[in-house]
Amino acid sequence: MKPIILAGAVCLSGCFLARSQNGLPTGPSHALEQLSQSVQSLAARVSPCVVQITVTRFAPRDDGETGRTGLVLSRQQVVGSGAIIDPDGYIVTNAHVVENALRIRVNRLVQKAGSDTTSTPGHVISDTLAQALAPEIDATLVGVFKELDVALIKIPAQALPALHFADYQKLRQGEVVFAFGSRRGLGNSMSMGVVSSVARQVDPDSPFVYIQTDAPINPGDSGGPLVNTSGELVGMDTFILTQSGGSEGIGFAIPSSLIQLSCAQLRKYGHMHRQLIGVGVQAITPILAAALHLTSQDGVLISDVTPGGPAETAGVKLNDIVTAIDGERVENVPLFTTILLAHPAGKNVSLEILRGGEKLSIEATPVEESHKSDHLLDLIDPERNRIRPLGIIGLAVDEKTADLFPGLRGPYGVIVVSLSASQNASMTGLQVGDVIHEVNGTAVSNVDGLRAAMEKLKRGDAAALFIERDGKLQYLAFEIE
Repeated sequence: MKPIILAGAVCLSGCFLARSQNGLPTGPSHALEQLSQSVQSLAARVSPCVVQITVTRFAPRDDGETGRTGLVLSRQQVVGSGAIIDPDGYIVTNAHVVENALRIRVNRLVQKAGSDTTSTPGHVISDTLAQALAPEIDATLVGVFKELDVALIKIPAQALPALHFADYQKLRQGEVVFAFGSRRGLGNSMSMGVVSSVARQVDPDSPFVYIQTDAPINPGDSGGPLVNTSGELVGMDTFILTQSGGSEGIGFAIPSSLIQLSCAQLRKYGHMHRQLIGVGVQAITPILAAALHLTSQDGVLISDVTPGGPAETAGVKLNDIVTAIDGERVENVPLFTTILLAHPAGKNVSLEILRGGEKLSIEATPVEESHKSDHLLDLIDPERNRIRPLGIIGLAVDEKTADLFPGLRGPYGVIVVSLSASQNASMTGLQVGDVIHEVNGTAVSNVDGLRAAMEKLKRGDAAALFIERDGKLQYLAFEIE
């Protein structure tokens, strides 16, 4: 054994000490150094595009004496992550990160002019500490797509470094990826792994698929980018499967194609404008196929048809099997959902259907998913309805608007039609569709009354808006800045 050990030692020595004529190391050590430098270079490019998000909201707290939860609401702060996707300050994150937010604040890495994080340890330490000590920037919630768990926020900034979207169709199992985020509140964190699965369906009837990765993802990373070796955004860190509470190498990210689709609509409308045909679908399992005597397990099963909807009008029936949409084969529920999500407005949806042993081609005319704020925009004058102290455009509740909000708990107030990308909008926690009933205990019935009530308050004063959101009443409390 001894000669073998010595020979091995000589071999290792030769490998790690061998140098080329110009003095640079060669062999395995040189390859590792190149890999290390490549990863450092990628981190330097991506890190300035990653932000830490701090959200203030009210949430149930534990009762220390009784051990019960939900009895007391307390003001809490949660930390998540986000990725800058547009130089004008648009940032994508998870919907659950900004859920019920009273205030959204962003902290990002700001490199000094000429700074290169791969050059010297001093620069690395300086830039990292600069981020930790940098003032947070208030962000405005632009829109949310809860089903996909995507949210778009904006900060008042321009010429920011931004990530480009990767082509999801080119993603492959085994591809090296890097997860960025604020794990456990530690901003500007990075981990490395591979794509474990390109399209993982956690639940057979889930409408979406996720990228599975073994790159460590932990609480606080939600909303952070998963990037490829080119520094392109391939997905958004969203959740993990764990028994310990920490990373166990089973992390999931929303694919770039879905993020890109949803963010384009959230930026334009503040919500999704999907094409609906009025059906519900399920995955066809062997047991389901046997119980219903289905002739095929390929495609998805129509389990619901909306009465009077486009699909029923076109002739779609319960237990039909959809095998293709617009000529594209449908193999599962997520693919069905994704094709419809990307379907252009104003065009019919072509369905290939299997009914018993008969193959049918059916065209349905989709309807666009409506949203209350779409109808409200036609009723406002942007300047006359602007309430600058709150950073919103509002509309009084009257006979016209009340029809769009049936069952209001209080038949008076001002509806929030849109938000501006300003500090005033971000400090309040208001969302589009909220109805403001009172300011500091005083009822407001129109835009002028709300504006006058807010203009009476001075910097540092406490403000409490009594609002109605999704049929529930609550207060939004903040200090005037």
